[in-house]
Amino acid sequence: MTDIDWDELRAAATDAMRRAYAPYSRYKVGAAALVTDGRIVTGCNVENASYGITLCAECGLVSELANSGGGSLVAFVCVNGHGDTIMPCGRCRQLLFEFAIPGMLLETVSGIRTIDEVLPDAFGPRDLEEATR
Repeated sequence: MTDIDWDELRAAATDAMRRAYAPYSRYKVGAAALVTDGRIVTGCNVENASYGITLCAECGLVSELANSGGGSLVAFVCVNGHGDTIMPCGRCRQLLFEFAIPGMLLETVSGIRTIDEVLPDAFGPRDLEEATR
């Protein structure tokens, strides 16, 4: 999967952003990712009056990934309410790492980066597998 249509991913993220529920911060976020089987999964942020249980767009995206058949993420884009590319927070980078192929690509504010570049030395499932040996 070397041919990534970044415009299509950004459009899917922008469409998801329009469905965000952000009455408190008014900061709408949409995310989209290409899956190993070629489909695109999306998510939007869903705020909550208790703030702490607000769901980031990446949470919704990973939930859609699992609910629609699983697979691994190949490429990822996240946008704000103006359609600008934004960077996932640290928590969400860890969430994405769990479901990413090695070297998953992300469109970032500084260009295309790999998941390893935006979350170096990440802790993941392989670390747990090694601990049980």
